[in-house]
Amino acid sequence: MSKCILIADDNPGVRLLIRTFLRIQTKYDVCGEAVDGVDAIEQSKKLKPDLVLLDLLMPRMNGAEAASVIKSAMPHVPIVLFSIFGDQVGKSLASAVGIDAVISKPDGMTQLIQCVEKLLAA
Repeated sequence: MSKCILIADDNPGVRLLIRTFLRIQTKYDVCGEAVDGVDAIEQSKKLKPDLVLLDLLMPRMNGAEAASVIKSAMPHVPIVLFSIFGDQVGKSLASAVGIDAVISKPDGMTQLIQCVEKLLAA
């Protein structure tokens, strides 16, 4: 059975781009998408993904807050923060809320794919 990824980003174009790259560049499936942090928590509980990919700035609840809740419920699931503000998010904050990796969107999809591959290979 293929491992699956939940993508949470409030921008539908970004979700499409990530989903397309993951489909082409990896052997993993996107099992769901969320439009904000609250939706990401609900989808995580329902879908039980192998990895959660979160944006930082989303309506209703941001990615850091959602990561904390998801990690509490599913401590074994890696969480990647993929955000335009990745460089400004301190590593201590990320680890404090359960984020396993922070990738800056300007660093690009290649770095994101390498991170996902590394986390799901473990």
